[in-house]
Amino acid sequence: MFDKPAQHVLALPRPAKRVIALLFDACLCILTVWFAFCFRFNDWYLLTGLQFWTIPISLVIALPLFITFGLYRAIFRFMGWAAFSTIIKCVLIYGVVYMVIFTVISVPTIPRTVGILQPMLLLLAVGLSRFVARYFLYDAYSEILSEAASIRTLVYGAGTQGRQLVSALGHSAEFKVVGFLDDDHGLKGMSLNGVKIYSPLTIEKVCADLEVKTVLLALPQIDRAQRNEIIERLRSARVAVRTVPDISALATGQAQLTDLQDLDVEDLLGRTAVLPNIALLEQNVRDRVVLVTGAAGSIGSQLCREIAKLGPKALLLLDQNEFGIYALQGELAGENTEPPFPIVPLLANVCDAYRINTIIQTWKPATIYHAAAYKHVPLVEQNPAEGVKTNVFGTLSVSKAALSAGVERVILVSTDKAVRPTNVMGATKRLAELILQALAEERGKTTFSMVRFGNVLGSSGSVVPLFRQQISRGGPITLTHEEITRFFMTVPEAAQLVIQAGAMATGGDVYLLDMGDPVKIIDLARRMVELSGLTVQDEQNPNGDISIVTTGLRPGEKLYEELLINDNPEVTDHPKIRRAREQFHGWPQLSARLDELAELARDGDAKRLKAALSDLVAGYSPMDRVVDLVALRQEVSQ
Repeated sequence: MFDKPAQHVLALPRPAKRVIALLFDACLCILTVWFAFCFRFNDWYLLTGLQFWTIPISLVIALPLFITFGLYRAIFRFMGWAAFSTIIKCVLIYGVVYMVIFTVISVPTIPRTVGILQPMLLLLAVGLSRFVARYFLYDAYSEILSEAASIRTLVYGAGTQGRQLVSALGHSAEFKVVGFLDDDHGLKGMSLNGVKIYSPLTIEKVCADLEVKTVLLALPQIDRAQRNEIIERLRSARVAVRTVPDISALATGQAQLTDLQDLDVEDLLGRTAVLPNIALLEQNVRDRVVLVTGAAGSIGSQLCREIAKLGPKALLLLDQNEFGIYALQGELAGENTEPPFPIVPLLANVCDAYRINTIIQTWKPATIYHAAAYKHVPLVEQNPAEGVKTNVFGTLSVSKAALSAGVERVILVSTDKAVRPTNVMGATKRLAELILQALAEERGKTTFSMVRFGNVLGSSGSVVPLFRQQISRGGPITLTHEEITRFFMTVPEAAQLVIQAGAMATGGDVYLLDMGDPVKIIDLARRMVELSGLTVQDEQNPNGDISIVTTGLRPGEKLYEELLINDNPEVTDHPKIRRAREQFHGWPQLSARLDELAELARDGDAKRLKAALSDLVAGYSPMDRVVDLVALRQEVSQ
């Protein structure tokens, strides 16, 4: 298997290595005794008579000491100063005993200087042997790792981080770095620490010639547009693309250089986020008590993270998910036993009007971000009564309590599915918007607004985690329809824009987040497959790695989503936020209809509930694709 003696030694079992080291040290004891006599007599001297006893006495003293001090437990190829200092201590003790016997006490025919010379020679010999062993065994070990590494890898970026990454991966049994890629044409053809630098313009040829399987991005300081361009170029090379942690995470010790990661959702989305307006972010947060409902959810938790950076007076985390709220509180507090502002976990269901009113009256928040909702379309479609209770009447209880307590602002986190909804979830979210619009018209002290946006990449229920899981299993990737499109945004970007939009509200405003062009889900799936170093199996490539299968639209699902009911968006102070003016019912009229809807929700009659929703929400037409649970239970029991 190995072609070098050092590699053969490394292949031996550990007990055999220890025996070899012990026998080698025994030989060193014998040789250093003989050399001590030779130095003393300045000639190649042959031991006679009592002089032979210097050898077994040396062995009897040295070897037990070496064993006791753990010289044979150390791994020679990784020996450092601590191990060498142990050798020095051990040989010093040996030298004292040996000198007492042959120098202080003395033995006839044995020169006293032998008792001094031999320990000195033994220290030099043992120390030098360990140094030589470390040098050759370490090189052999590195070669074995390099030969065993199954993933031939290129590092994109020959800067400081790239060089450090290659150095760190020198100990890796997984990656074998075969080259650098760098956009600096002056570096083309040069080498760094024996690793050649290639031009990214020839990426396909380089990857094919070097049999590269993975490219690691070590580009900490490039902007999003450049990063997207690089990632798009790598798609054609059929390599898996991974990245090193963000430089801020490295600086704070939250991650190590070798903590390689899959591409983040921003890379998959391929769009550039707009930098937030700090003044808008801070306006309703800094030095204020802020309440976030649904704080344990994807959007709610990110809202809390963004708010925590802005210095609130207190941050109230409200959710019925016990573990989620516990974990979020721990994350926000970090290692601080006393964080700079109170972080208060509040277990509550937004449908419990009494509990919500008590919380708001007690804590007197200045700003409420209402993110609590059921949002998974098929689940809400199958459980319409629960969807109505949480999404509609949960919003109503929070809004009424806010009015009663004189809360300054309430911002509803809404969805593009509220526009001409085809499902219960969308209809309930549009009705939640109507409630805030109607209450805003009543001219109370509270400013109500809502922020409407599309899908959030990486959130719970997002296609990205699902597709990653399906790709890791070898496929297939499941789509509901080949033509389905969605608007996408990252979680941090969406949370920041929600905070900024709420700061601009004057009352009853519906804000729309500019989410760029809609993305075809099948294109996103293809991008994820290709950036995993795999190919899509289709008619053009029947031998591809991952197939994409369509399963049909789910109940209430649309091919595409919209952000506007009427095509009349107004510009705002933020380039990514628009304001819409949309029709709504007055509060007296809406209030009476909500009482009827509440009765139907308590009764749980799905058909009548949907019919009532269609009367309240313009454009909603209920679908009958709901599983008959009674019939299903009977079928299962049979």
